[in-house]
Amino acid sequence: MAVDTIYDRTLAAFEAVDRMRADQFASLFSEDATFRFGNADAVTGRHAVEAAVGGFFSTLGGLRHDISGIWTGTWEGGEVTSVEGTVTYTRKDGSTTMPIPAVSTLRWRDDAIQDYRIFVDLSPLFQPVG
Repeated sequence: MAVDTIYDRTLAAFEAVDRMRADQFASLFSEDATFRFGNADAVTGRHAVEAAVGGFFSTLGGLRHDISGIWTGTWEGGEVTSVEGTVTYTRKDGSTTMPIPAVSTLRWRDDAIQDYRIFVDLSPLFQPVG
């Protein structure tokens, strides 16, 4: 798939995550990018993003985003994208969470992600099943 616009790149990021491809996801980041997932500490650098996301993926059986809206604008460094939707996580035992509301903010510089922030409550993922 050709990735030509910030909108396309945003969709590519979510597709890489839903495929649990940390390498593909991290390839969309600038070398000095920052990434923060929920209340975890931010990581800096493309390789740190790949390691953090890959580590998280290793705890899952799968995940799926259902995007309800994508909005774009500008910030002093370039373009910004806000993505709203839900994410359903599959645990290693095959059980799934209910769809969990989430919002992500992606700040772009020179067609690469410079800063990515995910706002989500992961507690349902870790609640006992049954």
